Amino acid sequence: MAVGENGFGVEVDRTGQGWRVSIIDPSGAVVAERACRDGADARTYASTVRQHIYWLSPETFREYYRLQEG
Repeated sequence: MAVGENGFGVEVDRTGQGWRVSIIDPSGAVVAERACRDGADARTYASTVRQHIYWLSPETFREYYRLQEG
């Protein structure tokens, strides 16, 4: 997992039920997950999250993705 400037990261996993994208906070905890219908959907969503990781401050990123602090 690559970590962005704001400390967040994103992972794409294929599970027995399909594809999942996880947002990882600076402490290494999964703070959000999204199920995706296929690999292309998962990669597209993960790419968008990665762009936001690099573009947004930690506070704005948390607000945009409705993530709890700590």
